[in-house]
Amino acid sequence: MSGAVVARLARSAAVRAWLPVVVLPPLLVADAALTEDGPAVTVLGVLAAVVGCLPLVVRARLGFAVLAPLITAGIILILALLEPGNTVVLIPMVALVELAARGDRRSSTWVGLSVVPCVIVSVLPFADNGPEMFGVVVRNVALCLLALAVGDIARSRRQAAERALAQREEEAQRRVGEERLRIARDVHDVVAHAMVAINVQAGVAAHVVDRDPAQARSALRAIKATSGEALADLRATLAVLRGDGAAAPVRPAAGLGDLDELAGGLRAAGVRVELEVADLADVPAAVHAAGYRIVQEALTNVLRHADASTVRVTAARDGDAIRVEVADDGVGTGAGAGAGEGGSGNGLRGMCERAAALSGTVESGPAEHGGWRVLARLPASGAGVATGA
Repeated sequence: MSGAVVARLARSAAVRAWLPVVVLPPLLVADAALTEDGPAVTVLGVLAAVVGCLPLVVRARLGFAVLAPLITAGIILILALLEPGNTVVLIPMVALVELAARGDRRSSTWVGLSVVPCVIVSVLPFADNGPEMFGVVVRNVALCLLALAVGDIARSRRQAAERALAQREEEAQRRVGEERLRIARDVHDVVAHAMVAINVQAGVAAHVVDRDPAQARSALRAIKATSGEALADLRATLAVLRGDGAAAPVRPAAGLGDLDELAGGLRAAGVRVELEVADLADVPAAVHAAGYRIVQEALTNVLRHADASTVRVTAARDGDAIRVEVADDGVGTGAGAGAGEGGSGNGLRGMCERAAALSGTVESGPAEHGGWRVLARLPASGAGVATGA
């Protein structure tokens, strides 16, 4: 018989239900035949062994209150017609393992207490009075309690495995949710920044196309470059949705050292950008990626809302944190205006989520001397997460 067939039979509920009826009667008959002072084994005795084991077929569907009388009656029948020596206790042991495995600790305790009178009723008519009866009762009760303990252990292990499986599934769902959120943030950041920059540059080109063709051509080239970069970033961001065969990103994730590329888009739109970025080469990639995306969203909002002429971007160490600041001289609804009039709030929320993923913070509001300011503080160790945001 192949291993696959054996495994299939082992999983069959019918096989498990009838297995004790197949295995136990031969053991009972053999025990009776080997007992020196017992009666001869008869056909009636063999039938009694089979009939006495039949209640075990429904052991998985009946409670103790119904199963116990059936088992006790079967044991009495077997002891009366077959008189096996020690194996008859296997019948209640099989039933008790099943009861404990599908019950709980409290019900097993009550079953254990109820086993004692059942054993006494089964043994009393057939054991000699005195020490022999006491010893048989104690031994059989101990074996029944052992069966309950085995079933309880099996139930505990099954429940522990189920809890572990549920936790793994919950963790997998959590990771899927986090990955979807990360992808949504990346898509928003890439598309929003590119579309705003393209919109502004297209407006510039349309405005000057007749009187300054050179500037119009420059704006169109900037549109081409911005759209190309956006498409490349979008393909890299969505590649994780393609499955195991997806191509790897062709370039590393952007970081705080790449802010000059972002500034170029604003400069092409006529906004002066002042950059002050310290040497942060030893900062984890997760912090670089989060800082870059926060600055990207803040600059996108400057283009969209601020009507600013100058933006100052700084990134430097501040104790055990990286301080990233974007401040403009616009009308006071710039870098954080994604939640304001005309905005969905996704930009500011995305910045806060990125910072929170690293145990950092983001503040936004009017700057002291006018305009708008976004201030992010990210842990220099990237201690919030294990992977980039």
